Amino acid sequence: MSVLNVFGSSPKRSRNADAVITGAGSGIGAAFAHELARRGGRIVCSDVDEVAAGATAEAITDGGGDATAVRCDVSSVDDVTQLAETAQSWFGGAPSLVINNAGVGAGGMPIGKADLDDWNWVLGINLWGPIHGCHVFAPILREAGCADRPRGIINVASAAAFGAAPNMAAYNVSKAGVLSLSETLAAELSGTGIGVTVLCPTFVKTNIIVSGGKSGAISEQSTQMADRLMRWIGFSAERVARTCLDTNDRGGLYCMPQPDARIGWGIKRLTPTVYTRAVGLTTRMTRSQEVS
Repeated sequence: MSVLNVFGSSPKRSRNADAVITGAGSGIGAAFAHELARRGGRIVCSDVDEVAAGATAEAITDGGGDATAVRCDVSSVDDVTQLAETAQSWFGGAPSLVINNAGVGAGGMPIGKADLDDWNWVLGINLWGPIHGCHVFAPILREAGCADRPRGIINVASAAAFGAAPNMAAYNVSKAGVLSLSETLAAELSGTGIGVTVLCPTFVKTNIIVSGGKSGAISEQSTQMADRLMRWIGFSAERVARTCLDTNDRGGLYCMPQPDARIGWGIKRLTPTVYTRAVGLTTRMTRSQEVS
């Protein structure tokens, strides 16, 4: 009988976890890796940038932890399948925690003017990445079960999943899809003991607006605005990762680590039309101030 069935609450999945993390070369992914290592975990650090993944793994092992690096392009299901096989071989069994974190940013152009190549690029990583991760790893975790240890899946979305700011359509749509994917997966895994959490932060101090390998995906104006907001109100990636892991430990589905995310979520659910009009008005006023 599992710990979940005995005590009726979610055990601490983040303790001594065998974790697979995508996008672990920097930002929130690297923060997840270091925090899980501090909690006694063994970490498979994957990233499309193998050098960056290796740097994260090396920093963990230099600190006395246990980690390995694997190159993985999450937009390729073959790569994610290979990641799962490598992880199971390294762990000697199924992972206990999978974090679908890899993501890129794009924005600055309205629908109809945004390049369709940017749409395909963003959706390929931000949406198909978590889809591939859940498609490949959910059956593995389900088959392994939770009788011997707690297991979980964390999908990294964004407050953009429900915020829908103008000129960020591809990014918004990708993150809204991750939110829906996570809700669906949580319902499907209900009663199995496998905990699903979707992370929806606002601004986090990472390099997402300048990384990802595709120049021009974010307009200069949007890049400057995002950079200012990250510096002024952004939470550290470490703080966000800790909060999310604690949420998954408690069995929480939604993790909104910042107050503005929680406020926006509440307003959007209560008054969706007013919220959308207010976001549009704020965007127009901000633009007019920048031009004047």
